[in-house]
Order: sequence, then structure tokens, then C-alpha cells
Amino acid sequence: MNDKTRNRLSRSAGLASVSVALTLVVAKLWALGQTGALSVAASLADSGLDLMVSLAGLAAIVYAARPPDEDHAFGHSSAEDLAALGQSVFILASAGVITWAAVARLLAGPPSPIMGEERGIAVMVLSIVLTLGLVLWQRRVIRLTGNTVVRADQLHYMGDLIPNIGAILSLAASAWLGLGQIDSVVALGAAAVLAVGALRIGKGAWDALMDRGADPAMVAGIEAMARDWPGLHGFHDLKTRTAGSVVFVNLHVEIDGTLPLTEAHDIGAGLRHAIMDAYPQADVIIHKDPVRDTANRTRD
Repeated sequence: MNDKTRNRLSRSAGLASVSVALTLVVAKLWALGQTGALSVAASLADSGLDLMVSLAGLAAIVYAARPPDEDHAFGHSSAEDLAALGQSVFILASAGVITWAAVARLLAGPPSPIMGEERGIAVMVLSIVLTLGLVLWQRRVIRLTGNTVVRADQLHYMGDLIPNIGAILSLAASAWLGLGQIDSVVALGAAAVLAVGALRIGKGAWDALMDRGADPAMVAGIEAMARDWPGLHGFHDLKTRTAGSVVFVNLHVEIDGTLPLTEAHDIGAGLRHAIMDAYPQADVIIHKDPVRDTANRTRD
């Protein structure tokens, strides 16, 4: 898959995320006015933050797709990690606000009655259907592109399913069993889910910004390819780092120093293309070291 197709898929996921979030904010505002339920308010707050972080994520996707320039020789893919880190902060803040409101309502005594439960349930069902559709599309984009912003977006939209289901249960319990306190308990559960997801997203983004190496399975795969590649006498100094959806790979390979330059180049280029075919998210630089004899290897 070329960069143009990868960027187009990532943008489509970002646009879909913004569209779903905007639709759900409008629908849940109406549902909150109809029911007054805290669980619906928690879900609305979550969707409101979804809209903000989805807009920021879309902007990061567009910016990260810009080609390398004089000031950013390795491209702009780290913008994806910055956006993902910002998402985690927003989601944590949302979880804190929801927790505070839920605890305050539990301590305040008997809750205010919830109204229009059926209309609230209908909006929550719509929310689940739209969210499931979005998550399925995001999963496909992640599989094809490895985009970290889309992956972070998918994580918190998957987390949204639990608050939405919880809101349906609390509205149903209020309508048919008169158990209004369940609304606050469900809101606390939703906040916990949000907090766990935010910490997971934040850790992944932080690791990338700190130049953490690629997944060990990817590193092992590259080592296996280099070890068995025809024409190589060995390899060393394999280094990897992640930046957004890109994994930068630097590798020194050892080639017979008496070979013609074009033949040595073809050996290294063949390995480079093989690595990029196996790992489309990789940006590979291979440095060729000539091997003059077994006792003296030049490593520049």
C-alpha cells in the first residue's frame, strides 16, 4: 500500500469519527433534556470529549501526512503521538468530572426521578449502532495503516460501548423497577472504563514520543530476514523507533567488499524492500559495511 492510499484511509477514519461524535452529541443533548439521567449526562460528556479529540485527531492525521521538509527530514508522524497523548488527558479529565458528579449524587440522598426513559433508551441504542459501525471501520484502517491516532480513537470509542449499555440498563431499571440509584453507579463504572482506556492510550503515546523501539516480534522478524538474506555476511546495530504510525529502522549489513558497487547496492536494496513489504509501516535505512576479511571488518 502506498503512502497516498494509507493517508486517504486514515483521513476517512478521522472524518467518520468526527461525524459520529457530532451526531451523538446532538442526540444525547436531546436525550438528557428528556430524561435528566446522570448516566446519559456521563455519556453526553464522553461524546462531547470524543468530538473535541476527534477534531484534534483529524487535524493531526492531516498534519502527519505532510511529506518531509527541510525542518522535518523524517516527516511529521510524531503529531499522531502528540494528539493521542492529548486525547488521554481529555478522557482522564472527563472520567474525573463524571466520578465527582456520581459520588455527589449518591451522597445527596434519594435521586431525582428520571423521566422519558424510553426516549433515552432509543438514543442510547442509536449511539451503540453508530459506534459499532465506526469501530469496525477504524479496525480495518488500523489493520491497513497502523495509524496511532485511529488506534487511540478506536480504544475510546470501544470504551464508549460500556457507558452506553450501562445507560440503557440504568434507564430500564428506573422505568421498570424504580431503582434510580443505579444511574449513579453506572456512571461510576463508565468513569472507571474511561480512566483505564485513557491511561492505556497515554502510555502508548508517551512510549512513542520517547523513541521506544518497535514491537519485539517485528524486531525478531527483521533479524531473521537479515540473517538469511543472500549475499550478506552478517548484520549489526539494528535500531528501531516509533513515531506515530511509522517505525523507523536502521540496520548495518556486512557485504563482501570486493563486489561491484551495483551488486552490493542490489543486495542491500533487496533486503530493504523485503522488510518494507513485510512491514508496510516501516521506513528503512540500510548502511552497507564492506567485509574485507574475517579478521578485519570495517564498520563506518
